[in-house]
Amino acid sequence: MDPHLARLWRHRGLTLPTPRRGPRQQLDLDDILDTAIAIADTSGLDAVSTRAVAARFDKTAMALYPYVGDKENLLALMQDHAAPLPAPAPGDLRAWATALYEVYLAHPWLTERSWARSSQGPNEQDWMESLLGILDRLGVDPVMRAPAVTMLYATTRATAQTAAAYQHLTAADEEAWVARATAIPDFAERYPLSTALPPVTADWREAPFAGLMAAVDVLAAGLGLSPDDPRPGGSAARPGPQG
Repeated sequence: MDPHLARLWRHRGLTLPTPRRGPRQQLDLDDILDTAIAIADTSGLDAVSTRAVAARFDKTAMALYPYVGDKENLLALMQDHAAPLPAPAPGDLRAWATALYEVYLAHPWLTERSWARSSQGPNEQDWMESLLGILDRLGVDPVMRAPAVTMLYATTRATAQTAAAYQHLTAADEEAWVARATAIPDFAERYPLSTALPPVTADWREAPFAGLMAAVDVLAAGLGLSPDDPRPGGSAARPGPQG
């Protein structure tokens, strides 16, 4: 068994690899990942390194290797560890998108991880299986499920990334944006459709989440689903953002 794969699936029946030589394990992998995630949450993904994480335990980067492997392995372990599917699992498309949106807001660095670098871990797969289960219960045409998955993941990720960036904006940033937006006198004449576009919400800070919910409804309509669908897993439930 690939040691990295065993680490990813350690809570799902696979046994953690242990060093054949040297001292017995002195650290806990979950503690290591919690520490690495805390660094990323506070200082960004660029601040994470095996050296930086090991220093929190008064260890060297080399001492951390038997627990996590190299840096890319560490990042993949963090990626999966930081995003468990909530319990109970989301029951409809809005709830699923809201739950993933909140994960991205809690750990904005997750949006920096390329989709080409799938963690291949159980938590990541739980999200996919949950979404496919909702689409299956709703009776969505199997041919349309892959495009629906792509649209939901991409829209949730993009809106959460924008919302996370908004959290760092100040009143001065807002004033500067408004000043630039009104600096061109004939802007509305040049771009009448853009300037006449109705906002999804009155407060720009809430626009990413409101846009996400509106996009989910547009997708549901495209899939032929009714907002008041009474079937299990339908979109009648309309949860708002939590926390």
